[in-house]
Amino acid sequence: MKVTKVGIIGCGNISGAYLNGAKAFNNIEVVACADINMDAAKAKAEEFEIKAVTVDEILADKEIEIIINLTTPQGHAPVNIQALKAGKHVHCEKPFAVTLEEGQEVLKLAKEKNLYVGCAPDTFLGGGIQTCRKIIDDNWIGKPISGTASMMCAGHESWHPNPGFYYLNGGGPLFDMGPYYITALINLLGPVKRVCASTGKGFETRTCTAEATNGTILPVETATHLTGILDFECGAIITVIMSFDIQKHNHKPIEIYGTTGSMMVPDPNGFGGPVMVSTNRGDWKDMPLTHKYTDNSRIFGVSDMADAIQNGRINRCSGKLAYHVLEVMHAFQKSSDNGCHVNIESTCEQPAALPAEKIF
Repeated sequence: MKVTKVGIIGCGNISGAYLNGAKAFNNIEVVACADINMDAAKAKAEEFEIKAVTVDEILADKEIEIIINLTTPQGHAPVNIQALKAGKHVHCEKPFAVTLEEGQEVLKLAKEKNLYVGCAPDTFLGGGIQTCRKIIDDNWIGKPISGTASMMCAGHESWHPNPGFYYLNGGGPLFDMGPYYITALINLLGPVKRVCASTGKGFETRTCTAEATNGTILPVETATHLTGILDFECGAIITVIMSFDIQKHNHKPIEIYGTTGSMMVPDPNGFGGPVMVSTNRGDWKDMPLTHKYTDNSRIFGVSDMADAIQNGRINRCSGKLAYHVLEVMHAFQKSSDNGCHVNIESTCEQPAALPAEKIF
């Protein structure tokens, strides 16, 4: 098995999850990390026994084939473009870009350069949601016709040390957590055809109560409550709620309702979790997970990309999938502003299901 050398740009908190996750995969090796803050790069390099280099050095390293872009959302598209111009395949954190125009530019350049581009989340590759995919594919609940997806909380100012960006343009619950939910749904059901939504915000300002920022007043510039209906090309209709305005609730993360049964899908922000199925209006039953990778396996999408490059296939966390998710998210506000359905112009292939025994 070929081992693909990988480099990381961006040494913030999430980089540790990627570096720890790499230990579970045999076909990739993270050899270097870079950051505009060299102290951060050196600290991460020392912790994980890899090289700390500058961004220019990591892009010039001929040994490195894939760059993992863990910069802030505003840096995703520019760093992706920089990596592609340097001849590197690139996988970035979500979202794929801030604007649709930036996302289109990345896809165009990747095609011109004949390089792979991919994007988080890769949690849908974990044992929990892959088990759900198998249940649907094996017709346990019949044809999916409807469902719900909800991520609701009271916001992040009570615990996050620097929560201001969550309430600025480009933030909000949809761009923060929506990629997990929408990507999981596309994995289960295929691409989205159109969106109808209403958006709003419960508060004009937020007051921090976390110790580091206690008393700080945060302006709220973006929608903090979004409710939408996703019409999928397969015919399923899914109701989605994403909110930072809910004090308490008892909704499950995702439920899918089919013609002969229903399924509870685990939290798409994780790799494992319980799967419950009811068939023919019977009681809910716990389903054993059919697939591996139930622990935090971030970097799975990079391992899959390395295998895809070697075998000439589409990577499951593809750029086209990530761009499709980005367009769906933008359609929420567009639909609310214009008071109409929004047809989704892009499409993507439903990611190939993982075989239960697949190990990279």
